[in-house]
Amino acid sequence: MIDSSMQQFTFLAARQFEWREVPTPKIESPGQAIVRPLAVTRCDLDLYIANGIVPMRNEAFAFGHEIAGEVVEIGDDVNGFVPGDRVIVPFQINCGTCKNCQLGFPNACTSVPAFSAYGLAQSSGKDWGGGLSDYVLVPYADAMLVKIPDQISLPVAAAISDNASDGYRTVAGPLEKQPGEDVLIVGGLAQSVGLFAAQAALALGAGRVVYTDFDSDRLSRAKKIGAQVLERQYHADMPVDGQFSIVVDASNMPDGLIYALNSTAACGHCTGVSAPGRKMDNIPLGSMYMKGITYDISRAQARATMPGVIKCACDGRIKHEEVISKSVPFAQAEEMITDPDIKVVFVKD
Repeated sequence: MIDSSMQQFTFLAARQFEWREVPTPKIESPGQAIVRPLAVTRCDLDLYIANGIVPMRNEAFAFGHEIAGEVVEIGDDVNGFVPGDRVIVPFQINCGTCKNCQLGFPNACTSVPAFSAYGLAQSSGKDWGGGLSDYVLVPYADAMLVKIPDQISLPVAAAISDNASDGYRTVAGPLEKQPGEDVLIVGGLAQSVGLFAAQAALALGAGRVVYTDFDSDRLSRAKKIGAQVLERQYHADMPVDGQFSIVVDASNMPDGLIYALNSTAACGHCTGVSAPGRKMDNIPLGSMYMKGITYDISRAQARATMPGVIKCACDGRIKHEEVISKSVPFAQAEEMITDPDIKVVFVKD
């Protein structure tokens, strides 16, 4: 029996959070399920929302969106899951049946408001709940939920719901088209995504994987993963370190993006995992045109990407736990949500 009220970790303003007692979500249609979060990894974006670098209105909303947990209740039409199943809850809300979902674009599901996701109510205008809560409602259980294989821990499963899948998609498609090519990862403020991308590139058979960054902890972790590392302070007009057919910009910095684009070889592919600076006047469109490079910028298609990530985790090619840097109980969320460590996971007490 689920209690009528629950605890929810709630954003109030930058560096201001509190645990609030709120009504427990209820199943309102037969395709829904309720999941009890057991592990929630902090998304790279969450850190910057929490510390105010990414500004949000001072309006309360549920926080946390990288979720792994246990099904506790299902609607009558849910066929793929039963109470007790360990599941990954992808961070984006998607129906699985609209045109975009069928095309593999769950981040653009047309059955819900644009940008709908857990823990990010101000993006879509609708609060879908947050992972750092006693329970979350999954509106499209069969389309969204993914069972966690025995080989995968709850913290790793939580990371796969967003950042680990985000890193994977930056290199999986390009390496499928150009097997064995060298890969450059421009690391930075998308702390874990860049490292997850390096892991994926190595797992998927890239040639040389070069990881650049200005942070010694991330450089050390990238080296342990198996990447060649170069310490770089990104700045305007900085020289490149070669030409790479596949480049990932995880810097989330305008100068890092320019370095990434200038490092992309003729007819190569550069993927950006964020929108540094939001608007930029100095993107080298002329050289990009002459070289014929592709720049791909998009939010992750998490649910569509997850099967490939899970396969690599199950067969041991990717050890996502090497990126997760700190584990703390839910009860420490207020003090640890702004901790600068690379990848924090909150686990149910």
